[in-house]
Amino acid sequence: MNLRNLGISTIAVLAVIAAWWIVSVSGAVSSLFLPTPIAVWKAFLEVIHDGYKGSSLLLHIGQSLKRLGIAFAIALLIAIPLGLLSGYFAKVRALIDPFIEFYRPLPPLAYYTLLVLWLGIGDASKIALLALAAFAPLYLSVVSGVSKVPRDRINGARSLGANQWDIFAHVIFPSTLPDLFTGIRTSIGITYTTLVAAEMIAAVSGMGWMVLDASKFLRSDIIFVGIILMGLIAILIDVLIRWLEYNRVPWKGKE
Repeated sequence: MNLRNLGISTIAVLAVIAAWWIVSVSGAVSSLFLPTPIAVWKAFLEVIHDGYKGSSLLLHIGQSLKRLGIAFAIALLIAIPLGLLSGYFAKVRALIDPFIEFYRPLPPLAYYTLLVLWLGIGDASKIALLALAAFAPLYLSVVSGVSKVPRDRINGARSLGANQWDIFAHVIFPSTLPDLFTGIRTSIGITYTTLVAAEMIAAVSGMGWMVLDASKFLRSDIIFVGIILMGLIAILIDVLIRWLEYNRVPWKGKE
């Protein structure tokens, strides 16, 4: 993002904050529904200092990120090899695709009740739910990337003596990285949304649980704190992914 676009984004954010300030201070909307920015800031300082319901803010954030990180790592470890095999071998894809296409359109929370029955309300069911939510977009992005690899590139590697493993490791996998990073950005968004929803249903810690619990006591200032923090964390995650993409796939868009 160049300086001009950054300036436009900054002005847009400041305009929204100014509008929020004016509407909340004017009394046009009850503070129960729209607390002032100062009230939200004070609630943020309160949560940082005292924690929430006996646990520090860092613990709630850490619990959410731990669930997200473990689940996403599981999804990556399974989706990448299966996606490579499915994209390269039509029979493997024919074997796996019916199951992917069956569960992919299902809302993750629709089968969360089954996971809770099987794995309990602890982190195991949440991690399983998040891994399933992350898997399909990752798998499909890798399959799409493999299908775009020019056959001449593969045949050229074979003519130079590359075996099947060399082709996968040094030709196909690097060629799928642009699509893989696109899939990662899409998948992390879906998984993050699912994480918050799962914590709102069955949890005693995490950002989603904190927001839901605050709503029971009409603490809209805490709710705003939670929502803003979740949004900022999501932005930071996306920035990290884009930085990794820039460093690991410098040729993207230049081919």
